[in-house]
Amino acid sequence: MPVSLAELNSALNELLKPHEFRDYCPNGLQVEGRDEIRLLVTGVTASQALIDAALEQGADAILVHHGYFWKGEDPVVTGIRRNRLKTLLENDISLFAYHLPLDAHPELGNNAQLGLNLGFQTEGDLDPLHKSRVGVWGSLDEPCNGQELSRRITDSLDRTPLHISGKAETIQRIAWCTGSAQSYIEMAFEAGADAYLTGEVSEQTVHFARETGMHFFAAGHHATERYGVQAVGRHLEKELCIEHQFIDIDNPV
Repeated sequence: MPVSLAELNSALNELLKPHEFRDYCPNGLQVEGRDEIRLLVTGVTASQALIDAALEQGADAILVHHGYFWKGEDPVVTGIRRNRLKTLLENDISLFAYHLPLDAHPELGNNAQLGLNLGFQTEGDLDPLHKSRVGVWGSLDEPCNGQELSRRITDSLDRTPLHISGKAETIQRIAWCTGSAQSYIEMAFEAGADAYLTGEVSEQTVHFARETGMHFFAAGHHATERYGVQAVGRHLEKELCIEHQFIDIDNPV
């Protein structure tokens, strides 16, 4: 059965609490469409490919992790931005986007869901004093060596990670943060982690891992951030009795 756009907006804001975060983009309803929502499509990024796929499925609203209107971007509506917004507005489709609030949710967020998929037990935040730093640390349900963890990541994410091998023969304490959080490796080291997992890698990350002896895994920005938005979609499907469909637009990064 359908719900109103206002009901969906309220449910999402109550669940993800965007007011608690200082973020790089507006969190919540970014593009307003029709008032009645029957089908909610979720995806990682509000690309043209996702919008077109959602339109083909008859979506009334789209929920993503990476939306629009990022700080520092040129604000003019031209080119691909114009095309994306034109498709949404002409077809009366709403766009919701939640960045850090979706990373950080303790049960449905990207970090929580990635940990669940990989058998990690969350035990604390890497920086509990700053909500904008959403990395976490914990332990493996079954401690293993670096090669075994690399295979586990490959099997779970369907993507072979970049692995910088560390000194620990058995990885027990691990830290992780989805997306482009390679700079958090220093906090992971300070937290006593044997290994750190994130989505992306920078040149200096490799040297830090080698010189400190930490295992480091870069498992893909997109690949590590597919799970939170799906979990939120399933939650809304159950709570609001609307239809939900996740659409995965492949991205090798």
